[in-house]
Amino acid sequence: MNTLLLLIICIAVLACGYIFYGGWLCKQWGVGENKEETPAHTLQDGVDYVPAKAPVLMGHHFSSIAGAGPITGPIGAAMFGWLPVTLWVLIGGIFFGGVHDFGALFASVRHKGQSIGEIISANMSRRAKRLFIIFSYLTLILVVAAFASIVASTFGATVKDGVIDKAASSANASVAMVSLLFILIAIAFGFAVYRRNTPMLISSILGVVAIIICMVIGMNFHPIYLTSKTWMIIVGIYIAIASVTPVWILLQPRDYLSSFLLYSMLIIAAFGVIGAHPSMDAFPAFAGFAVDNGNGTQLLFPILFTTVACGAISGFHSLVSSGTTSKQLDKEKDARPIAYGGMLLECVLAVLTLCAIAYAFKWNAANPDAKLAGATAIFAGGISKMVASIPGLAGAEKTLYTLLVLTYSAFCLTSLDTATRLARFMFQEFWLEPGQTPKDIKSGYKKLMVNPYFATVLTVILGIALGMTGYAKIWGLFGAANQLLAGLGLLAVATWLGNIGKNNKMFLIPMGFMMVVTICSLILTVKNQITIIANGGADWGPYAQTILGILLIVLAVILVIEGIQTLTGKNKKATA
Repeated sequence: MNTLLLLIICIAVLACGYIFYGGWLCKQWGVGENKEETPAHTLQDGVDYVPAKAPVLMGHHFSSIAGAGPITGPIGAAMFGWLPVTLWVLIGGIFFGGVHDFGALFASVRHKGQSIGEIISANMSRRAKRLFIIFSYLTLILVVAAFASIVASTFGATVKDGVIDKAASSANASVAMVSLLFILIAIAFGFAVYRRNTPMLISSILGVVAIIICMVIGMNFHPIYLTSKTWMIIVGIYIAIASVTPVWILLQPRDYLSSFLLYSMLIIAAFGVIGAHPSMDAFPAFAGFAVDNGNGTQLLFPILFTTVACGAISGFHSLVSSGTTSKQLDKEKDARPIAYGGMLLECVLAVLTLCAIAYAFKWNAANPDAKLAGATAIFAGGISKMVASIPGLAGAEKTLYTLLVLTYSAFCLTSLDTATRLARFMFQEFWLEPGQTPKDIKSGYKKLMVNPYFATVLTVILGIALGMTGYAKIWGLFGAANQLLAGLGLLAVATWLGNIGKNNKMFLIPMGFMMVVTICSLILTVKNQITIIANGGADWGPYAQTILGILLIVLAVILVIEGIQTLTGKNKKATA
């Protein structure tokens, strides 16, 4: 198989999925039938509820959901071969992830821009809502910890014998400098568009030029050399401010401008595939249902479906769709291109990652002493070397590699402060009764709990503290936890559609499959951790994973039972 042929086939399949299946979903759900204004208009507050033009909101949504997932997922699952990963990306993206993201956004818009937790409360039960929010909040804390650590390590200087080695830290310092300048550009862009009413086209052109300038500056002038620990603290302060700042100042413009980096990365990767079109001969099509990767035998089911999340289906997406995107949606008809289209565009990124892996396999076979290892090196190195192999472009490799690493870091930073804002929403909603908003709480301890600043500071402290003290010890649960979140998101939207008399059958198979995948994965995790504990010498990590894994299995069973009761009419609530 040739990488170019693979890319063409996948894009054609995804395009058909968007046109035909996406269009069918709109008709089944009645998207656009509601002539009322979206919550971004009816509840506009200048902070969280702010209508955004479709391209700007697409930038926010795509940058937030993409993160590092569509890159790290396929790389982690490459041990099974490119064929099962490709099939899961295509089938998962069109029939699972696209339905999940689109449904979550649409349901939230029809529920005043509230989260999946509130949708569960309105259509299932208050207990189900609280269980879901606790689970979601803890998952988001883990995301904050992980992404903050990734960003800090990307920015952090190398320390040798207690002294910062500037020569070895130059690349990281460059990425940090560009990222800081990028934030300033985003703020200026926000003021230009929303306060000076500068036309979007002109602002976009100036924004892209500014990005290029800040990249040139950052690559040649980067005087800030700080340790990863220091960067963790700085990142914590940044996300605390970013999550309570009005979205038009930073979140919307930064994510919109970040999307240009993402689009550029897609174009560069596609150009490399078109120009070099390497074969995938060095990358096995199928390595088997059970693969020994050096760390024990890995089973294709369920590991493939928890490893490749972003790029197929990811529970984090439902939190973004129903947390920030729904509060900025200008028109209901924009939901399809932003949510369903955004998911399928992420699938394209996953396929391009497979092409990068194929080139990395080929490179590693020819250069055993200079192998590409690790997600960043495989993706950025694979793409940059692929482009450099095109006649006349050998000198572009270093610049492209830096650009791709910068983009990777920008994804993580974007997802990081979005996750912080989402966690703040979740924490506030936990204390609210059905129909309440934080403004309705006038006194008592709940007034403190729903205060956005208190919720943000608590979230940041917990996330950064976990990131600095060993989140990796429980990170093994994240894949299953994230896919459990996806299954619950599908369940929530399915119950709502059923309650209002709309077709929800397209949710049932994806929901059932994701629940089975999650529970099987959690059972395997618990079994493996118990084995580690039984062998002796285990630290707190295996104990924590065992306890949390069992709790997640119980949570899944409880919510599935309530969902089935609602879907069958035994616990049916009337809602509109």
